[in-house]
Amino acid sequence: MKKIKMILAVPALLLTFTACSPEGAGNKTVIKEEPDKTITVIDDTGKKSGEADISVEQTDKFENIEISDWWDENTVIVAKENESLDKMSLEELSDSHPRSLYLYHLETKQFELLKEQKNLHLGDAQLSPDKKHLIYQEYALGDPLYWVMSLDSKKAFPLSGDPIGGAISAEWVDSDRIFGAAYSDTAYTATTAGSITTDKWTEEPLFIAKQINDTVYYNTHANAVLMALDLKTKKQTSLNLDHVVGVYPSPDKKQMLVLQSPGSKNKLILCDVNGDNQKTIAEGTELGGVSWSPDQRMIAYTLKSDANAASGGNGLYVYDLLSHKSSQLAVGIDNASTSWSPTGKELVYTEWNGKQFSSTIVYLNLFIQK
Repeated sequence: MKKIKMILAVPALLLTFTACSPEGAGNKTVIKEEPDKTITVIDDTGKKSGEADISVEQTDKFENIEISDWWDENTVIVAKENESLDKMSLEELSDSHPRSLYLYHLETKQFELLKEQKNLHLGDAQLSPDKKHLIYQEYALGDPLYWVMSLDSKKAFPLSGDPIGGAISAEWVDSDRIFGAAYSDTAYTATTAGSITTDKWTEEPLFIAKQINDTVYYNTHANAVLMALDLKTKKQTSLNLDHVVGVYPSPDKKQMLVLQSPGSKNKLILCDVNGDNQKTIAEGTELGGVSWSPDQRMIAYTLKSDANAASGGNGLYVYDLLSHKSSQLAVGIDNASTSWSPTGKELVYTEWNGKQFSSTIVYLNLFIQK
């Protein structure tokens, strides 16, 4: 067994390193604290050979910017105020310019405009797997409207109108198809060519509708038990998971994360796509920001462990499937979404404070102890 010591320098908001199992945190000794950094020596005594570690190398924060996806390791999809457009005409929003969509090049710090619209905010943009199209939201006040845009022609069409009324959710199934729930109380499939079809298996309005391979996972507002519908046989099966508010498929689509909200405690459960082999990854009064790393090694999430906890109880965590442990990367995090870079070495989290977005990229060191 080796004892490895590491020295890291990161902003004070971030925990230099906290590798912890549900029973408690690992050992660490703070050597020096300054306003802008903390230097910590980690003593890994007691670790077994072959266990994995995650540490923070550095962080970059971007004020008033929403980072929602990654084009490549050095380019992200962002939404920010577009000062070349007049301020919003609605009185409630008249102190801000419309937010437009851009590519932001991290190395050159240059913005490249993708889409702008007068008097409308654009955001929550998600690239198709082949990076040829973009799903994004358009909104001012009220519910957002989903659009699909070709990154080649910049032409876009809305996920609205007949036969769906409008999309409640929209996610890529593959590079050409989008799936989600609609206000018509149906599920829908849209193609990048602009066609939209619907399907309906229940008379109740859908709450979740998620397609993984040839199976649709869904529940309704009236019945929060997660159901699985085989699209080939049309057979429906209950997965015996109640109070489900989120489903997150793994990159290989053989596993999924299920977020349950049965009451005062929320749970994040890892299981096979048929519901077998369930394991609780995290539990707390608030859970969100769930995402998989592309290599399927890590799971990011935000957690508030106790309703009465101070801001330090709110945090960004990463669960490592190699070590079966969680590492807290940041404290005081609320209302955050997360997204991984293509290599899985960077993780961005984006927060909304009620008026503005801010995003932080966390650069990670990943290694296995020898």
